[in-house]
Formats: sequence, C-alpha cells, structure tokens
Amino acid sequence: MSDTVLVYKAEEIAAYGFGDPHPFGTDRHDVFFDELEKAGLGDSVDYGHPRPALVDELVLFHTAEYIDKVSRMSATGKGWLDEGDTPAVPGIYDAASAVVGAVLCAVDEIMHGNYKRAFIPIAGLHHAGRDHAAGFCVFNDCGVAAEYLRKQFGVKRIAYVDIDAHHGDGMFYGFEDDPDLIFADIHEDGRHLYPGTGAAEETGTGRARGTKLNIPLAPGADDADFNRVWGQVEAYLEAANPEFILMQCGADSLEGDPITHLCLTEEAHAKAAASLCRLADKVCDGRIIGTGGGGYNRHNVARAWTRVVQSFVET
Repeated sequence: MSDTVLVYKAEEIAAYGFGDPHPFGTDRHDVFFDELEKAGLGDSVDYGHPRPALVDELVLFHTAEYIDKVSRMSATGKGWLDEGDTPAVPGIYDAASAVVGAVLCAVDEIMHGNYKRAFIPIAGLHHAGRDHAAGFCVFNDCGVAAEYLRKQFGVKRIAYVDIDAHHGDGMFYGFEDDPDLIFADIHEDGRHLYPGTGAAEETGTGRARGTKLNIPLAPGADDADFNRVWGQVEAYLEAANPEFILMQCGADSLEGDPITHLCLTEEAHAKAAASLCRLADKVCDGRIIGTGGGGYNRHNVARAWTRVVQSFVET
C-alpha cells in the first residue's frame, strides 16, 4: 500500500461548473492545484484520472428518471435542473458523471489496498437528492459512493462528515432512515442560509434515529467555535465505529466567502482532516476520501483544500 495520497486531477472534473457569472466556475480546479504545487505537496501525492460513472452506478443512489432528465437537458443546454440555482449547461451530464466516477475510482483504489487516503477537489456535491438537482449539485457523488461501497465491497457502516457552510441535505435526507450511514455535519444555521435544514433536532428517523448529528453554528462563528464542537464529532464517530469515512470539506465555511457568513480559517479544515485520518487509522484501516465541496472565494478554496491534503499526507 502506498503512503502517498491519491489526488484526482483532470479536465473532465474541472469542466464541472456553470460559467460566468455563476459562482460555481470551472476555474476552482486549477486554483487548487496551483496552490498545492506552491505548498510543495506535489511530490507527496499521486495523481489519478477518473472514468465516467456508468448509469448502473448512478442509479445506486439516483432514480433512473432523474438521470435521464439530466442527460436530455444536458444535450440541449437549456433550462434549469432545479428551481433556479443549477442551470442545464451543455455537457453538464458528462462533467457530473466524471465527478462521480472520480470518487468511485478512489473507492476502488482504497478498497483494493493501493492507497489509504484520496482527495477529489471537484466533488462533494451534497445537495443533490435521489430524484433532483439542488444548490449547484447535479449528481451526489458521496451518495453514489456510499451505495457503491455496499454493493461492490460489502462495506456496511459508512461515516459521512461534512464541514461545508451549507447543510448536506442531499446526504441527510437520502439516508435519513438508514442506521448504517453515520452522518455528522457542522454548518451555518439553516435559519440564515440555504437550504434551511440541519437543525440539531434532526437526528434521523425510525431505526436510524440518533445516527445523524447536525451541529448548526451561528453566522460569524470562528475557529474557536468550530473547535468547541469538533470534540463532539470525534466522540460520535468513534462510538459509531465506521468501516469507511467520506469527508466533505467545503471551503465556503471560511471567512470572506461571498455567499456564506461563517468565519473559519483553513486551520479548521486542517484540524478536521487530521482528526479524521487518526480516527480512520484507528477504526477502518485508514480508509478516508476527502471531497472539495463548495467554496466561492478562490483564495479560500485553494488554501482550505491544500491544508486538507497536507493533513492527509502528514497524519
């Protein structure tokens, strides 16, 4: 098993975006890789190249009807895939399936024992639901990956950890009644920010009640506030004893993001990533995948994601 971190770098995933003036632009990919090289981490990673996800893989999480809708609308490049946040730009089906494919490639590499840790910058599209797009997210790569881990490798208990400013509603409601999808999400209070969900009282339904942890932070919350609640996440995850960890590390929780109101620094992302690596080494043979998630201040994106990879390398 290689001690280096597998990082996915490819035009196919860089193409995921919606053009100017949409905040989710295709430049986020290259901004990150420029910073990764400046930080001297280029020699500490192996670069992976994705394949497109197959329809038979997408349908593990999404409905066939929704997948067909995205395919048809991507071909015409007209209209909206949701209520007005996610345009059906030409080629978005191919780009979104490449994002999912990159995460599935990382799953394969880790489960076959080639790597312990992987990072995919253009991934973590956590708002997409099983039958709909939402919040700039077309296909939910982490949702597909969780179902793929179960089908292909028999992995049962999967932890999903999300520190994006926005609540990971697509993952939460996609697995709300699933007791084996362990969910922990620190986000800006939904009373102030899209999608308006993720109250602390939302802990799962039915047999899954208590397997979901939502921690909303007030607008303006900083690293001290994050550190105050992170211990709760650590204890929660360790008690759950997962077999694999998926991390969504959106950079829009950093101060200066144009559409959110938290005031974290990249140190919060470094801390969370290092903590999850230690937990992964303890309970699941080191198996963790990081996904970039949101973030619309390019400097923040570059620094936060680079610090995550640095933590993956050094921990």
